[in-house]
Amino acid sequence: MTPTHGPRLRGALIGYGFIGAQGHVPAYLKRSDVELVAVADICPARRALVAAQLPRARVYESADALLAAEQGRIDFVDVATPPSEHARLALRALDLGLHVLCEKPLATRLADAAALLEKARSARRVLFPCHNYKHAPVVTAIREVIRSGRIGKVRAVSLSTFRNTHAKGVTEWNTHWRREVRHSGGGIAMDHGSHTFYLTFDWMDAWPTAVTAKLTNQEPSKWDTEDNFSAVLTFPTGLADVHLTWTAGVRKVIYNVQGERGALTVDDDDLQIAVMRRTDGPDVAQGAVTWDVERRTIASDWMDASHTRWFNAMFDQFLAAVASDDFAGKEAQDAYRCIEIITTAYRSSAEGCRELPLAGVPPGGAGAPR
Repeated sequence: MTPTHGPRLRGALIGYGFIGAQGHVPAYLKRSDVELVAVADICPARRALVAAQLPRARVYESADALLAAEQGRIDFVDVATPPSEHARLALRALDLGLHVLCEKPLATRLADAAALLEKARSARRVLFPCHNYKHAPVVTAIREVIRSGRIGKVRAVSLSTFRNTHAKGVTEWNTHWRREVRHSGGGIAMDHGSHTFYLTFDWMDAWPTAVTAKLTNQEPSKWDTEDNFSAVLTFPTGLADVHLTWTAGVRKVIYNVQGERGALTVDDDDLQIAVMRRTDGPDVAQGAVTWDVERRTIASDWMDASHTRWFNAMFDQFLAAVASDDFAGKEAQDAYRCIEIITTAYRSSAEGCRELPLAGVPPGGAGAPR
């Protein structure tokens, strides 16, 4: 499908909070193939700030007002509100014949995610989640090494994300909305789980079949969402171990990918690649196996919570999906599976960390992540 307004796609941003204003808009402004022509936000103080960034954009006090007024004048919406509104707004936009780019998680309930995938197909419009961690430069390097075959088939991965607090919202509205389930749908698992889970799909080259999880809330008298989350995902060919926390002493990501012939380790921007090299001897302790180790530093802007630098590659994928009529493709199916894992993990924790099965294929999905 080609854009309705020629080569330049016209979009509307719904939600002018931190990630919209500091992450998405700066990236859009550097592109020549897209223009943000409208913005909606429920907060008057936030609406007053739009003109400084987007002086020609039409500004609305609600998403519903924007969608009613802009019908026929835009090609897509970018949903950057808190998660509790994602499904409703995305469904409304698809109903109006608009493509949808949506911040993670795609929805907070699995039934809503299923409805979104089905609607995207029936409306013949693209539904695309903002899975931007895939485009961090060091993560791109991990993918390249895995696909080169250097470390062999991946058998186990571990991903730890350390934060010393929840990500704060803009001061003009509700700085702590991520700690309120009515806005967020959940705590750190709902907020950060998608980033972690879709990376495991990519690295394990599969979707998981079961999950067991544990979560805690260190301040239950203050917040109704979890701030620590640990889970184990069972894959057809191995395991993924996940830990997410908002109560760490440092902001950091640590990833480990174990293959048949080597391993990858990431500590923020530092990547270590170890590849097996056989020598003489009966076992590892006696020198039967040694490893060639390569170390790289790949600047990835982990400390910049806006992740603007990662946006362009993701938006290129969105445009490619629009051009090829890939209405509910791999990214949307991954987003559905992320929500399935998160909601099932919450149930696992509530049921004494019991291992629970995952259903498998998203609605209309092909049964494999690639």
